[in-house]
Amino acid sequence: MTLIQWFVFFLIVQVIHFLGTWKLYEAAGRKKWEAAIPVYNAVVLMKIINRSPWWTILLFVPVINLIMFPVVWVETLRSFGKNSTLDTVLGIVTFGFYIYYLNYTQKLVYIENRSLQAPNKTADTIGSLLYAIVVATLVHTYVMQPYTIPTSSLEKSLLVGDFLFVSKFHYGARTPMTPIAAPMVHDTLPLLNVKSYLKFPQLPYFRFFAMQEVNRTDIVVFNWPADTLYNMYKTADKRYDKPIDKKTNYVKRCVGIPGDSLSIKDGIVYVNGKILPMPERSKPQYSYTVITDGTGFDPTYLSKDLNITDGVYQSSQNTFYFRALTEESSNRLRQNPIVKSVIRNVSHQPEAAIFPYNTKWNLDNFGPVYIPKKGATVTLNAQTLPFYKKIIGEYEKNELKVNGNEIRINGEIATTYTFKQNYYWMMGDNRHNSLDARYFGYTPEDHIVGKPVFIWMSLDPNAKGLNKIRWDRMFTTVSGDGQPQSYFKFFLFALIGYFGISYFVRKRKEKKNQ
Repeated sequence: MTLIQWFVFFLIVQVIHFLGTWKLYEAAGRKKWEAAIPVYNAVVLMKIINRSPWWTILLFVPVINLIMFPVVWVETLRSFGKNSTLDTVLGIVTFGFYIYYLNYTQKLVYIENRSLQAPNKTADTIGSLLYAIVVATLVHTYVMQPYTIPTSSLEKSLLVGDFLFVSKFHYGARTPMTPIAAPMVHDTLPLLNVKSYLKFPQLPYFRFFAMQEVNRTDIVVFNWPADTLYNMYKTADKRYDKPIDKKTNYVKRCVGIPGDSLSIKDGIVYVNGKILPMPERSKPQYSYTVITDGTGFDPTYLSKDLNITDGVYQSSQNTFYFRALTEESSNRLRQNPIVKSVIRNVSHQPEAAIFPYNTKWNLDNFGPVYIPKKGATVTLNAQTLPFYKKIIGEYEKNELKVNGNEIRINGEIATTYTFKQNYYWMMGDNRHNSLDARYFGYTPEDHIVGKPVFIWMSLDPNAKGLNKIRWDRMFTTVSGDGQPQSYFKFFLFALIGYFGISYFVRKRKEKKNQ
């Protein structure tokens, strides 16, 4: 929906509200016109139902308002003496239109100083649960979101089984674009295995003030631009056009920012003609072919000695293929007396699946490509269009038609195009085992979710029992200088201190009340 469409929709909602509540406002000692003024009518309604004016803000927060609307309907009914279970059910299942019946057919008796205490234990439990859901959804949507590393594309920096906290405020919290959705789940309802959202309506993209921009080498969580899966955990049976914020969450390293020229030569990333310097914590990996003298070399020792988690395959009696090795690991291999050579595998064969799908490039030799910057203008022709076709038609919502060498955008012949937003280039550190920008291309700014900041738990999927917990990774930061340092012991001390102080305060209060 466009901004104009949303404005019209908002006005329609205000009219519906006025027609269904103006008598209630008068019965509560307010003026009839107060039910008709947008936003102000919500503030007045909070006063009528004896609730905090802050509730007004929650009514306009996407997803949160889906929880708040039924609460306000029920609270309105109770403010006029409709306290029965039937009244509550009718207020919810009719989407608040039961209030119309009350407004036009019943004698309205306003209870000014009604008790806000829950009438029974069940109502109290439901109220507490709703409060917890609202708070958790606010935190999840605008502050911090938990995330699990599912693949090895950032192996060494982030491991499969790492549980992260992803900051929403570093890059600016993005308001939900899909307002009708279940809180705190992604695209699928657990157990039910059905979509957790409605595609219509859609809110325009908006992002709050950011603490920082996305920088080169930042690890970033984003919505996978190429996602067309109905369920993010299953293979697609056909194409599904999913809302941006319901596309699968990916985590990669940003190696190119808006305005950069990026290329890959023999697997090494170059930005603006220079090798991209990587932070100390990053561990780029490549596949290697290792040739031995055939005297019984056992590659599995690396699994314990160097913590190699990806596969090692023997292709002949004296030739082995290592799926993912760091430079450090490959150098240690070279020191083995029976190893004759360690060769980093570099592809020179064209790959049809490589972006933009009609070049002679591959995952090791690629580019250069220009990474679009908001406001920048590029020339459009048969050679450049494949790079920007998806941006123009899908990401920036233009009507794009190509007839031979003629390019039309929104019906007009176009020889240039000016970008409406920034774009980024996301790649995995595990260079030969990562589905990244080399395959799906640019990541739009409106797809950015947040910045991983903290590993609070890490489980080794190949271990058992207590050995499954990677204790040295618990409560470590994702970014920063030097090697990761665990703050687990400090967390334990803080937790013990919290419970100790709470126990002392409770005992003191009990003694005082005796």
